[in-house]
Amino acid sequence: MQKLPLNTIISKIKSEETFHAVAEDYSFTIKIDEYVPYVCGAVHDGHQFRKSLWDNCLHTEYERWYEEDPETKNMVLSHPIVIAGCDSRFEYDLNRDPEHAVFDTAWGKQLWKNPLPEVEKEKSLEKHANFYKVVHALIETIETKFGSCIVYDMHSYNWQRWDREVPTWNLGTSNIDTERFGEFVETWRQALASIDLPNGIKQTAKINDTFQGNGYFLKYITNNFKDTLVLATEIAKVYCDEYKQINYPEVAAAVEIQLRHLIPQHANTFYKQL
Repeated sequence: MQKLPLNTIISKIKSEETFHAVAEDYSFTIKIDEYVPYVCGAVHDGHQFRKSLWDNCLHTEYERWYEEDPETKNMVLSHPIVIAGCDSRFEYDLNRDPEHAVFDTAWGKQLWKNPLPEVEKEKSLEKHANFYKVVHALIETIETKFGSCIVYDMHSYNWQRWDREVPTWNLGTSNIDTERFGEFVETWRQALASIDLPNGIKQTAKINDTFQGNGYFLKYITNNFKDTLVLATEIAKVYCDEYKQINYPEVAAAVEIQLRHLIPQHANTFYKQL
């Protein structure tokens, strides 16, 4: 992996070069082993939180971890194209639009002891903007090369705080063209439902049951690229203990191993049929 400036990353994408890179400011990673008509994304995987914000933050490290999506990058790491955030969504949220990406409050609790200085906010929003410059170049290159693209937008959610039974997997589809892409949504739901998890974990997959797919990553790509489908794919955090901050690596590994086959199969069908 190389540390590369933004312009070099974009230039390599436009030239269809293969590479592994971390952004010069360490805000995101991207790897391209081969140009294929699908992308895996994990925008909330990051946990970094820059030091200039530490003393001003009212949320603990655990509270930040609880609302992040750990392991989502690892679940798709074997695929040819993976882009993932490195920074915590408490610094700036890549899945929210620029106007709402830097929080004042987070999940009902004030985030900062003192109002965030404008210079700190600008630093965060620059990282947000740079990430989307790369996303734009990446999807534009793939859609131009193949005529279409499918993005597996990986997230996780805290299932134990719900007061009803919730699915292991949820697909959010409220901002995609379900008339055009509904068949591929359903086949992806079926693929997720087929995943076998260890430790007796119940396996279910539903559409718009817990979340509806309102994230900015999905909306940005959908609004800018007419032949790209983004599948907002949420796994319940059955791969960790939400309250003790313990990961269950055997569960995350089981997901990763099965997605190695399920994602390319699904993406290939989408590419052939669209």
